[in-house]
Amino acid sequence: MLVNLHVKNLALIEEADINFEEGLNILTGETGAGKSIILGSINIALGGKVPADIIRKGAEYARTELVFHIEDKTQLEALEKIGVEDISDGDIIISRKVTSGRSPVKVNGMSCTASQVRQIAALLIDIHGQHDSQMLLHEGRHLEMVDIYGAEKILPVKEEFAAAYREYARLTDELERMDMDEEGRNREISFMEFEADEIESASLKAGEDEELERRFKRMSNVQKIMGEIAVAHQLLSDGEDSIRDRLGSVVRAVCTAASFDDSLEEIAGLLGDAEGILSDAGRQMADYVQDSSFDEADFAAVQERLDLINSLKMKYGKTIGDIIAYGASRREKLEELYDYDARLQRLCASAEKQEKKLDEIAERLSELRKEAARSLCEKVSAGLKELNFLNDEFSAVFEKTKRYTANGGDSMRFMISTNVGEPLKPLSKVASGGELSRIMLALKTVIAGQDEMDTFIFDEIDAGISGRTAQQVAEKLNRIAHSHQIICITHLPQIAAMADTHYRIEKTAQDNSTATTIKKLSESESVEELARLLGGSSITKAAVSNAAELKQLAAAAKQSAMFQ
Repeated sequence: MLVNLHVKNLALIEEADINFEEGLNILTGETGAGKSIILGSINIALGGKVPADIIRKGAEYARTELVFHIEDKTQLEALEKIGVEDISDGDIIISRKVTSGRSPVKVNGMSCTASQVRQIAALLIDIHGQHDSQMLLHEGRHLEMVDIYGAEKILPVKEEFAAAYREYARLTDELERMDMDEEGRNREISFMEFEADEIESASLKAGEDEELERRFKRMSNVQKIMGEIAVAHQLLSDGEDSIRDRLGSVVRAVCTAASFDDSLEEIAGLLGDAEGILSDAGRQMADYVQDSSFDEADFAAVQERLDLINSLKMKYGKTIGDIIAYGASRREKLEELYDYDARLQRLCASAEKQEKKLDEIAERLSELRKEAARSLCEKVSAGLKELNFLNDEFSAVFEKTKRYTANGGDSMRFMISTNVGEPLKPLSKVASGGELSRIMLALKTVIAGQDEMDTFIFDEIDAGISGRTAQQVAEKLNRIAHSHQIICITHLPQIAAMADTHYRIEKTAQDNSTATTIKKLSESESVEELARLLGGSSITKAAVSNAAELKQLAAAAKQSAMFQ
């Protein structure tokens, strides 16, 4: 659940720290006090868009931080797969420092991509604002709700269908690639045969090009090599003033000195070794010159072979390995083209078989969805009745899509009749804004029992309602709060009275600036806040009495709900 929200320098909030509790957390306050900033700060922390001028005037940055505590092992494993680190204690800290430049999101101190943050948020929290009710107007989302509700049975079959669909798509793609006439096929065979034959006739060997490059480099520079070796040999060995002769004189002199002082014997030995090495080098240079020869035909053959290999590299790959692999792929493709008719027949048979498999899985998936939709609609209908709808008919209409997608072959939309005597019509065509909020609440109440999400946030869930309907919405929220943490922003006393924990958001002016503060209310302060919601700015004794009575009625309703 969401344990703590810390906000600093965000809009009107200089600094606020809210510790949320289990159950139903209610936030109330005057219009314009900054209730929307609280929801906005949570959205910003979860990677949402940062509005312009959100940083408090005079501050260099803004910060928002969420602390979650997760005990469910499945959720923790899912978070680890996403890449969240250091969660052995179940604590997840999501923070975002907002500056004029980039504002990355960090999870447990590690920067995360936007995609990772979205995945993490989807596991931790469900934020329902007024615009979220509008998703009911998008019929493409209706089937998604049914799949969530019936996930235990539906999800395995959906995954089975998705795997079968991927194989079917692969087969159909391959069939499309094979779609060519006989003339085009023969033309492609001829071209591939030329490429494969050219590569095979070259009889390439791995590493051959490197050895040829070495030989070509030596042959191309043979005159320069021989000239330099001749100069080296002359300096080393030829003439009276050669290095070898001079070194011989040095060796003899040191050996003579060593005969009088044995401490010079090591030096004499080193010089003797050097003389031997120079003698060996001189002999090897002489042998090199004697053995070296230049064969024009051999040079031409090396050059021709290198030209051939380089030509093949330009056509088929940067290395000999690439060329050989390309030739093998051409032969493999040729085998397919030689076997075109038989292969086409096999592919058609496989695609037909796979399509029948899809039909079978799609039928099972569709039946499971219809079964889940019937159950969901029955429970939503009951919920609509409790939420003061004059008529509570609610159903789902299924149609087959023209073609399969990875999601199956179903199209579905919710139908509703909110007035007695009226026929069922598409939800998107008949529901008002206030009705959409209540319908969404009824759906959330039902789906919450199947949802592993710990925390739900409701903003504007009370739009367009009052009186008895507001009381029924409050009871619905209380029911969800038995199994989930609920954070709800409201202006209705009936909903606020149901709070397990009540917070007041206030806007105050001091020192030529305006600030928003959040305070957790005691029981008596909660009654006072309810009196304000009931009576406006003037809080009378009657309003306080009514607020206390409303609080008592809410407590009784909560107690009664625990035994239902």
